[in-house]
Amino acid sequence: MTAPSMHRPCPVCARVNTVPHWQKGGLHLVRCRDCGMIYANPIPADMASGEFYDAAGKDYYLSPAKLESDYADVRFERELRLFRNHCLRGAVLDVGCSSGAFLYQLKQRWPGDYEILGTDVSGPPLDYAESRGVPVVRGDFLQLDFAKLAVPLPVGRGEGSRRPGEGFAAVTFWAVVEHLAEPKRFLEKAHSLLQPGGLCFVLVPNFNSLAVRLLGARYRYVYEQHLNYFTPRTLTALCAPKFKVVSTRFTHFNPVVIGQDWRGGGREVSNAERGALLKRTTAYKQKAWLKPVKWAYSLTEQSLAAFGLADNLALVLRKRS
Repeated sequence: MTAPSMHRPCPVCARVNTVPHWQKGGLHLVRCRDCGMIYANPIPADMASGEFYDAAGKDYYLSPAKLESDYADVRFERELRLFRNHCLRGAVLDVGCSSGAFLYQLKQRWPGDYEILGTDVSGPPLDYAESRGVPVVRGDFLQLDFAKLAVPLPVGRGEGSRRPGEGFAAVTFWAVVEHLAEPKRFLEKAHSLLQPGGLCFVLVPNFNSLAVRLLGARYRYVYEQHLNYFTPRTLTALCAPKFKVVSTRFTHFNPVVIGQDWRGGGREVSNAERGALLKRTTAYKQKAWLKPVKWAYSLTEQSLAAFGLADNLALVLRKRS
């Protein structure tokens, strides 16, 4: 039986004026004639509601390979460096926090500087996050009333505790916005939760990347879980009504993925394969004897980033009044 699906307007400009872009299996990508945004339409109804991630969360996000990689010191090094460069202290909300690894690393590296809180629709990964000392709230981010939450956020430097309703210094969306049926509503909610001048961090796959240019629809990250495909222009347009762009960054480059997807011809990559590759690349980063290779890799990544061709696109945003 065919799973229920739903149609939606452009997630950036809200118009309904599209032309077909790509088709890959059951995934149909369209391009908005008005703003240029490329997005999936129609989409599975359980993706829009979050039910898919609650059901699938345990099998992938709690797999040994994924957990081992996510909690490795090198896993979020780019995100942590970017975050620390712009936000030195305060309350941090990670939306789509999964097993809580980013917040855990943030607290471990700079104890006392941040009060952390994670939220997600997927229950089992949140159980794991709590087991590692990461406080979480459960449910649909758009429906949560943070002003009424009873979760105390421990404050560093012996200052007691505060409540989520008092506002956050930063809200993060690491590899989340591409999964959302209504990303603009999520950013509007983040805006409402931030303190005056607060920061929002958004990282998504870069649809202008070298990988996309070489592989097209064969790229493994063109798949049904990704509902939105952003370029710097369309991501900026999505964020502009509520935020000012402080910084635009291009990060990450995985030549192994390009090689595998080129040979694979666009075949579906299982969650087990994704987890195994993440574990493999994380292990590479941790091996001291690979320093010369890592230096060459870093130089390549920096060169691609300079031309906006790295795998991911990140915006640092400041709340508008």
